[in-house]
Amino acid sequence: MTYCVRVIGRLVTVVALAAGSMTMAGAGSVMLATQASAQSASSIIVQGNRRVDADTIRGYFRGDRLDAVTIDEGVKGLFATGLFEDVRVSQQGGRLVVTVVENLVINRVAFEGNKKIKDDVLAGEVQSKSRGPLSRAVVQSDVQRILEVYRRSGRYDVRVEPKTIDLPNGRVDLVFEVTEGTKTAVRRIEFVGNKAFGSWKLKDVMNTTESNWLSWIKNSDVYDPDRLNADQELLRRFYLQHGYADFRIISAVADLDRQKNEFNITITLDEGSQYKFGTIDVQSNIRDVDSESLRKVLRTRQGDTYNADLVEKTIEDLTIEVSKKGYAFAQVRPRGDRDAATQQISVAYVIEEGPRVYIERINVRGNTRTRDYVVRREFDIFEGDAYNRVMVDRAERRLKNLGYFKTVKITNEPGSAPDRVILNVDVEDQPTGEFSVAGGYSTAEGFIGEVSVAERNFLGRGYYVRLAGSYGEYSKSAEFNFTDPFFMGYRVAAGFDLFYKQTEPSSSTSASYSNNMVGGTIRFGLPLQDNLSLLLRYSLYQQEIEIGNEAYRDCKADGSNFPECQDNGEASQAFKQIAGDPQIVSLVGYTLAYNTLDSNKQPTKGLYAELKQDFAGVGGDVNFIRTTGDVRWYHDLGSDIVGLLRAQGGYVTGWGDQEFRIMDGFFMGPNLVRGFKSAGIGPRDMGSNNQDALGGSMYWGTTAEVQFPVPWMPKDFGLKGALFADAGSLWDYQGEIYSGMEVYDTNVIRSSVGAGVIWSSPFGPIRIDYAVALSKADYDKTQAFRFSGGTRF
Repeated sequence: MTYCVRVIGRLVTVVALAAGSMTMAGAGSVMLATQASAQSASSIIVQGNRRVDADTIRGYFRGDRLDAVTIDEGVKGLFATGLFEDVRVSQQGGRLVVTVVENLVINRVAFEGNKKIKDDVLAGEVQSKSRGPLSRAVVQSDVQRILEVYRRSGRYDVRVEPKTIDLPNGRVDLVFEVTEGTKTAVRRIEFVGNKAFGSWKLKDVMNTTESNWLSWIKNSDVYDPDRLNADQELLRRFYLQHGYADFRIISAVADLDRQKNEFNITITLDEGSQYKFGTIDVQSNIRDVDSESLRKVLRTRQGDTYNADLVEKTIEDLTIEVSKKGYAFAQVRPRGDRDAATQQISVAYVIEEGPRVYIERINVRGNTRTRDYVVRREFDIFEGDAYNRVMVDRAERRLKNLGYFKTVKITNEPGSAPDRVILNVDVEDQPTGEFSVAGGYSTAEGFIGEVSVAERNFLGRGYYVRLAGSYGEYSKSAEFNFTDPFFMGYRVAAGFDLFYKQTEPSSSTSASYSNNMVGGTIRFGLPLQDNLSLLLRYSLYQQEIEIGNEAYRDCKADGSNFPECQDNGEASQAFKQIAGDPQIVSLVGYTLAYNTLDSNKQPTKGLYAELKQDFAGVGGDVNFIRTTGDVRWYHDLGSDIVGLLRAQGGYVTGWGDQEFRIMDGFFMGPNLVRGFKSAGIGPRDMGSNNQDALGGSMYWGTTAEVQFPVPWMPKDFGLKGALFADAGSLWDYQGEIYSGMEVYDTNVIRSSVGAGVIWSSPFGPIRIDYAVALSKADYDKTQAFRFSGGTRF
C-alpha cells in the first residue's frame, strides 16, 4: 500500500474521531470517538503485528481514557518509528482495534553498477541499514543522497533505481542499481568585468579547471558547488592582495548543457580601483605600551600597494610583540580609512585590553592517525593561557599548511566558568605517503630513472622520511632523508641525509674521469622570522676520482676515436694527481635564506635570497672556505607576464698548509650562462685530449627573463614561453699546474640570449631552452640546445 493511501487512511481516522459521525471502513454507523473515550489503553486490541510486541504498540496510546487527540497522537507515534507500513484504527464490539502492517526488515544493503565511487562511501551516505526496517520514504531519500554524491564528483546524468529481493520471514535485500553515465565536465570558465588581470591568470588562482585532453588524470574539471564557492573566496583574497579593496563578485553562474553533459561557468566581477597604503599609524590604549616602539614590526608601508594579507600578518606580529610586554589579553584591531579620491587606505592599528578569558581545554578530534601532540605543537597558546583569536587563526593556518589533513576547523564553546573557553580542533587525516617512479632525459646526464618512497607524516609523528635511488646513462645514486620538524619539542627542523653518487665520463659534461661520493649530512633548520630562516649543517663524505674505466680502456682497442679514452693519458694531469686516492671531506656550513615568494613552485612575485658558507677542515683531508650567494626577484608585469631578475656569485679558497684541491672549485655551464655545455665555462686544460674543465675559484652571473603564457593554450596545459639574456664568468684556477698542462684561464664575460618553453606537465616539469652565445672565451664549449625533464607516476 502506498504512502498516500496510508496518509488518507490516517486522515479519515482522525476526522472520524474528531467529528464522531464518520463511519470506519467495514463498520457501521458508530460514534467511535464517543465510545473510545470510555476505553483505556489496556483494552486495545492489536492485530497484524509479528515482530513488534503488542504491549509496545499499546504504549503509544497513553492515558486512562482514549479521546480523539490521544488516538491521533498514538497513530502518529507509530508511523514515526519507521517500523510500520500502515496503521489503522477501527471499532469492533465496543473495543478499539489497532491494525498494523509492519515494514519489511532489510537483510543487507548492496550497490550495483558503481565503479567510480566505492561501496563503503555510498554505504556511509544512505540511511537504510542492514537489520533495520524498510521504509519507502527513507529509500527515496537515500536515492537523492546517492545522486548528490555523484554530482559532487562531477556526474550529473547518473540514475539510481532501488530494488528489493524478497526473502523468507519478512526480510528483503535492498539493492541500489546505479547507472553512472559519463563525467559532467566544466567545459569553459569565463570572466566578465576583469581588466587588471587576464582570464588566464584568474583561472590559475582557482581550483576548478576547464576540461581538456588532460582530463583523464585529473578531477578538478568536474563541477562542484562547494569548490566553486571556495574559488570565489580565493579570487577575493587574490584581488585584496593586489590592492583592489572594493572588489566584489557580482555573480557566479554554472549553466548545465544537458545535451552535451557539460557546465559553462560565468563569473561576473567588479574589480573597483587599486588602492595604496596611506598613512600607517599605531594607537595604543594601554598605558605602558609605547606606540612608537611597535612600529619596527609593521609590514605595511605608506605608498605600497594595499595588501590584506600584510595587514593580517602585521596584526599577528603586533599581538605577539604586545604579549611579550606582559599584556596577554591585548587585542589589535585594524581601522581603515578609505579615500576613493586619492585611492589610498590609511590604516591605524588600535591596541587595547581585551576581555580576560582563559583557555580551559583544547580538544583534538577526528585524528585517527596523527598524534595529538603533532596538532597541539602548532599552537603558540596552551591550556591556561590567555585566549587570543589572532593566535588561534595562526594555528589553523599552520595546520592547513602541514598537508597532513583533508580538513581543519577550530571552533570554541563556553567553558566551566564565564572567563573560560574550550577550543575544539576538528581534523580529518588524509594519505601522506608517496611512491613514485621517475624517468627522464637531460643533455647533461642523459637518460635517467628514479624510484622513491616518501612519507610526510611517518608514524603519525610528523616525521619526513624518503628513500630514493636512481640509475642513469652517466650517473647512479642512492639517498636516504629523515627530518623531524619539531626536534626536542622546539620549532627546529632537524634531520640527516645519507647519500651515494657516481658520475661517469661523458662528452656532454666535458669530463674525462669518474667521480664517486659517499657520505652524509646532519642539519638543523631554525625559522628566525616568517620569511627568514637559518640552516646549519655538518657534512662528512668520501670522494674518489677514477681514471681508466674499463669501458674506456677498451674503446681504443677496437679502433674507436672516442675522445674520452683514458688508456694513453688523455685526462688532465690535474686529475691524474688525485685519481685513485680517496679523500675525506669534513665541513660545517650554514644557509641564510629570505623568502617572500608567493609560490615556491611557480612564483609570480616576491624575492628569494640566500647566502651559503661552508668551512672544510674540521678533520678530514682537505681545507677550504666556500661562499655563494643567489638572489632572485620576480615581478608581475600584468596580463599573466612575469619578469625575473637574478644575480649569483661565489668564491672558494683554501686555507692552512694544504694545497687547494681541484674538485673543490666551481664547475659552471648552463646553470650560470645558458648556451654552454655543462662545465663548459672557465679554466680548461687544453693539453689534455678532452680539454678537461679545471674549475675556477670565482664566478658571477646575472639573468633577465620574461615568462608569458602561450596564446590560445588552456591554462591546465601549463605551457609558458620565456625570453632570456644571461651574462657571467668563471675564472681563477687555484690548483697546481703540472708538466704537460696547458691552462687557459681568463676573466672573459660570457653572455647569451635565447628563448625557452616551460611545461608544468603531468609527467613532471620540462624545460627546453635554445640559446645563442654572444661572447665567450676561445676555449669555452657551447651547446645551443638544452633539454631537461622527467616523469613521475
